[in-house]
Amino acid sequence: MPPEILSAALVLWDYHQLGHQAAQADGILVFGSNDLRVARHAAELFHAGLAPWILFSGARGRMTGHWPETEAVAMARVARENGVPQSCIRVEDRATHTGENIRFSRDLLAAAGIVISSAIVVQKPYMERRTIAALDVQWPDAKFLASSPRLGFLQYITPELPPELVIPAMVGDFRRILDYPALGFASAQEVPAQVLAAYHLLMAGGFGERLV
Repeated sequence: MPPEILSAALVLWDYHQLGHQAAQADGILVFGSNDLRVARHAAELFHAGLAPWILFSGARGRMTGHWPETEAVAMARVARENGVPQSCIRVEDRATHTGENIRFSRDLLAAAGIVISSAIVVQKPYMERRTIAALDVQWPDAKFLASSPRLGFLQYITPELPPELVIPAMVGDFRRILDYPALGFASAQEVPAQVLAAYHLLMAGGFGERLV
């Protein structure tokens, strides 16, 4: 990887993360992911006693269409394998994007008579900021803390999740941070000049194919 591409990717990686400290909450929400490490991270938070249940949300997406299970079902299975009791797991497996993750999760909880005032939202590291921005607008009556596996960009990369997949995903999520407030989908986020410059460098480098 050219050093300027790596440098720009590191800038964007750091920007996407909010540095929240997980704290006691009414529940843990895990939104759809192609990275099952998020499910293991949610299990760790559960075992730390930070919340009494985990809700996994997600159907299949462009990176998981080949999976035999929906994202939510796969993540719930990983949570059980990591010691989370089935009785403490809820599954919503229709959502295909963040807005539906939010709406369908809220509907599922409401149907069970559960109204939350706080939750930990577990995501991939590069989706923390966009997820919280969406929740600001689409679930404004609760407080949310973002949490993700604590991995640096180079630690995050695996044979299944190479830079050629992760960097375009980061670029696409950054573009949504820019575009979604005007559409009413998310709150506006401050974007430092060096972060915008890193985005433009990665776009010029051909990493913008996941913008749609």
